[in-house]
Amino acid sequence: MPDQPLYVLAMLCLSVLICEWLVRTTFLKHLSTALLVILFVALLANLGIMPSASQGSPVYSGIFTYVAPLSIFFLLLDVNLESIKRAGAPMLILFGVGIVGTVLGVLAGMYLIGGGEQFGELYPAISGMFVGTYTGGSVNFNAIAIHYNVMEEGVLYAGMAAVDNIITALWMVVTLLVPTLFRKKANRPVTNITDQATKTIPPEREKETIGIISLSILLSLGFFSLLISNLLAEWLATLGIVIPSILILTTIALLLAQIPALHQLPGGHLLGLFSVYLFLAVIGAYCEFAALSQIGDLAWRLLVLVVTIVLIHGLFTFGAAAIGKLDWDVAAVASQANIGGSSSALALAKSLNRMDLYLPGILVGALGNGVGTYLGFLIAGWLA
Repeated sequence: MPDQPLYVLAMLCLSVLICEWLVRTTFLKHLSTALLVILFVALLANLGIMPSASQGSPVYSGIFTYVAPLSIFFLLLDVNLESIKRAGAPMLILFGVGIVGTVLGVLAGMYLIGGGEQFGELYPAISGMFVGTYTGGSVNFNAIAIHYNVMEEGVLYAGMAAVDNIITALWMVVTLLVPTLFRKKANRPVTNITDQATKTIPPEREKETIGIISLSILLSLGFFSLLISNLLAEWLATLGIVIPSILILTTIALLLAQIPALHQLPGGHLLGLFSVYLFLAVIGAYCEFAALSQIGDLAWRLLVLVVTIVLIHGLFTFGAAAIGKLDWDVAAVASQANIGGSSSALALAKSLNRMDLYLPGILVGALGNGVGTYLGFLIAGWLA
């Protein structure tokens, strides 16, 4: 039964319910629902109560394909374009610093484990894959793997994917915790990007009532916008113009958000919030420790490699924020855009209650998605 799609979907929704209840009523109130749902579903997946990443599920694929983009659409309906004017430069700077940290982390990690000897002729390709995935998300990981036929090494590829998923999930936890801890220690206030009214979500939006009409409008707009963005991206690709569909969807959402009737429509924030929690739950399910046993002695070397990469990346990103006295939340979202991509950056911004960072996080995540593939191939070619 654990592989039945309806069971998986029911368990994901139940997990969100349980985590939300725990945060509201128990000592876990000091944690966020976003953090708890990752850890809770990771536990269920590793205990075999829910499918793991290697077992897979059409529900997981559907959430990545449809629910994650729709969460971006719904949450962006809250965004006033005035809210991003002063967040852009710091986000781009920290995002760029994070890329430098990623590249240096890959080189240092490969040196530590003797990557050339351990991976042989796949050493350049694997280096490029990790540069790509920790510049803008796992799409780059797969693109480089396909080009160099790394996927033909089934066990090794599965182990690499498992390590990538585990560290990506753990890094989401880190970026949720670091801003709070650093802000308290340094006593540094949150950057005043916009006025207080637009910097965070008004409490009443967390408890808004959704009517049939508003729900119908939101869902139809979301589904049609996602369809249009996918079709337009495919059509532009046939013309040799590569624009990620997520950027097109973001543009559509922003244009609609400037229409007062849609911007004030109740329900969008609630739909977006629940979609984000489902997305984070699947990230937790992909945190699969059992898959590491399949690659034997290479498992710990891969762990050392990936931990080295993200630690150096984190030192560069948060170190730059400390030196420049930049907002820790901005640093965390920029880092998450590197490690997990647009959807992860948006999920983190929402979890930190920073509506002003929704769009900057999505944009740099999309930028990393494009840059990561080119940078990954560049590093692979240089090391070959």
